[in-house]
Amino acid sequence: MQQWFEEGGADGFNIMAPWFPGGLDDFIELVLPELRRRGLFRTEYEGSTLREHLGLARPQHPATLARLRAKAA
Repeated sequence: MQQWFEEGGADGFNIMAPWFPGGLDDFIELVLPELRRRGLFRTEYEGSTLREHLGLARPQHPATLARLRAKAA
């Protein structure tokens, strides 16, 4: 995983646990700490919403847009 990531062969991975629910727990408890130790996975999230985590701009509320249009007219 590290080599693919560092050489640009991958910018992320989709993880499928071999069994549920324990397989995902094993990945979280055993693999993620090692990825974090190597600086390959974030240690905290920068934003507080899913939209911010994905780097998406927050759209303006329709009422705000209507007010702005009314002021401009």
